[in-house]
Amino acid sequence: MKDSAPKIAFDETHAAAYDQKFVKIAAIRDALHLLIGAVFSPLPAQARILCVGAGTGAEIMYLAQKNPGWHFTAVEPSAPMLAVFRRKAEESGIASRCEFHVGYLDSLPPADAFDAATSLLVSHFILAPADRIAFFRGIASRLRPGGLLASADLAYDVASPSYPSLLDVWMRMMLSADLTEESIEAMRTAYSRDVALLPLEEVGSLITTGGFEKPVLFLQTGLIHAWYANKA
Repeated sequence: MKDSAPKIAFDETHAAAYDQKFVKIAAIRDALHLLIGAVFSPLPAQARILCVGAGTGAEIMYLAQKNPGWHFTAVEPSAPMLAVFRRKAEESGIASRCEFHVGYLDSLPPADAFDAATSLLVSHFILAPADRIAFFRGIASRLRPGGLLASADLAYDVASPSYPSLLDVWMRMMLSADLTEESIEAMRTAYSRDVALLPLEEVGSLITTGGFEKPVLFLQTGLIHAWYANKA
């Protein structure tokens, strides 16, 4: 997956400011984490969780505090982003339950199968459907039989008459996060060029073809949709 994985540059300046950048719309993140916690609640007390594209580790911080016996492997290609997470993990006392892997999933050393995995706002950056299927297949290959995936991405039918209206609402919400007008326009351009915004049914099909049972949609917050699915 290395050649087809998302190519996003997060330098030290960007990484240091990343968490603060979206603090005013943190309710979206918090709702996602709350529901993932409910989805993962049946997992064993010593569950092993794979977090692909972990960024600064927001979901790990939440899940680790709720589940003191869980262990986490954070896979993140940006060393500065992972360094931010490592600092947070050390400060909160969860670093001993975390592995930090700079790189993509295909470079993660072999290990025992994971009980669950997260992929939050990652796969929509993979533009080719075949590569996106391979991304999910790579996650499935690391899970135990029946293991859980929680996946969230930007998704919508851009050909739908309702899409321009919802996109405008989404961008107005982003303005409340103190992003500049220039940043908003750059984001709007990126959505049409650098993000694979697909109808919900197509995203579900990609997950299924990638080695999972039919996914269940469990959250929509604007353009962000989240699914959970068991490994087939």
